[in-house]
Amino acid sequence: MSTDHDRKHRLRRRLLEVRGALPDDGAAVAGAGLADRALGLPELAGAGTVAAYVSVGREPSTRALLDRLRDAGRRVLLPVLLPDNDLDWAVYEGAAGLVKAGRGLLEPAGPRLGPAAVTEADVVLLPGLAVDRHGMRLGRGGGSYDRVLERLERAAVHPVRVVLLYGGEVLDEVPAEPHDRPVDAAVTPTDVYRFMT
Repeated sequence: MSTDHDRKHRLRRRLLEVRGALPDDGAAVAGAGLADRALGLPELAGAGTVAAYVSVGREPSTRALLDRLRDAGRRVLLPVLLPDNDLDWAVYEGAAGLVKAGRGLLEPAGPRLGPAAVTEADVVLLPGLAVDRHGMRLGRGGGSYDRVLERLERAAVHPVRVVLLYGGEVLDEVPAEPHDRPVDAAVTPTDVYRFMT
């Protein structure tokens, strides 16, 4: 009998294969549309602080979105991966302030604010591989963002949680385990999806 964990693993592998077949400029092209759609969210228009991330590899590019948020006067927090896969946070000061880190990541070079800094965010933008019609997000399996969502829940704060994806990654169902938490919305280069969470 297949467990949800096994189903997640197979789905991740399939979605990563699809992403791997994208043209070399696919992530950047998607990033322009993604920034337009995300910036159209009223929650982002009213946000003082946004927790985001620097896309890597074939993830839809967040570069344009990060710069546009910062240029609009938003305080943008970016994650810094800790040795135990938890996330610390630092303020985004522009692309020139990013440094290479482990696992091919780019992280802000500025002062670390601590893992709890994410609880100050009005909106949290999350990476993912898929989301279903109930808002259940499928990540890469490292657990970093599961900890973020759990930290927000424990702190009893309710920022808007938005996963950034390609259009074909909004599915009817994503396998879910007891530790999984739903998101409020998904943004693709062409659409915005809202979920009842």
